[in-house]
Amino acid sequence: VQLQASGGGLVQAGGSLRLSCAASGSILRINAMDWYRQAPGKQRELVATITSGGSTNYADSVKGRFTISEDNAKNTAYLQMNSLKPEDTAVYFCYARGVLTTNFRSINYWGQGTQVTVSS
Repeated sequence: VQLQASGGGLVQAGGSLRLSCAASGSILRINAMDWYRQAPGKQRELVATITSGGSTNYADSVKGRFTISEDNAKNTAYLQMNSLKPEDTAVYFCYARGVLTTNFRSINYWGQGTQVTVSS
């Protein structure tokens, strides 16, 4: 199983970006997908979560600005980021929890990071 994150870039404050995280491999089901971020010198923090049933949760710092969604058929999660602020600058990582594969193993996977830079 591999997770491929994409969509990062450089944007001015107030702008928008949409991140994608596509899981590939012999996947039967993914229980939940998360987006984390890590800014220089800071710990990795959870930004948003979506379960296979569509339940979502957000960090207080991004509520009302970020929206997480998923396409279960494509095993892909998205993070729509609006009204971006310089403090949103970080490397964003996706994390798939409870990935059930065709050999009936359930494992968690990290994707590679994608850089988001918001200029003031």
